[in-house]
Amino acid sequence: MGLADITLFAALTEKMKWHQARQGLLAENVANAETPGYRGRDLEAFGFEAHLRRQSTAHVETARTDRAHIRPAASAAESFGTRRLNSFEITPEGNGVTLEDEMMKVTANQIDYQAVTSLYTKSLRLLRTALGRQS
Repeated sequence: MGLADITLFAALTEKMKWHQARQGLLAENVANAETPGYRGRDLEAFGFEAHLRRQSTAHVETARTDRAHIRPAASAAESFGTRRLNSFEITPEGNGVTLEDEMMKVTANQIDYQAVTSLYTKSLRLLRTALGRQS
């Protein structure tokens, strides 16, 4: 039995992946802050209950109907579900990204990621202590 089989560690790992994917989207928003017509994107909020509902033992494979039809692999951000931001502040060029808001989101995302990694590390230490290993 590996750590990935323990529900707590699987959920924390998924939460860390969510934060990494969100960091990528927020970085795209900041990078395109001056791009005309660009609208920012963000991830749907991560919920542990929804994560547990998505866990399934069913195995599904896609069937190709034509050799020329190959769908590219989904990015990490797409697997969590992206949504367009509804910005009330839009520039004359049609850009809807506010750098101040994006930088605040980046900082909050970083703090939340650090909290999850700290919880993961402390849970590992607790598990090691329970097993009698003090390393």
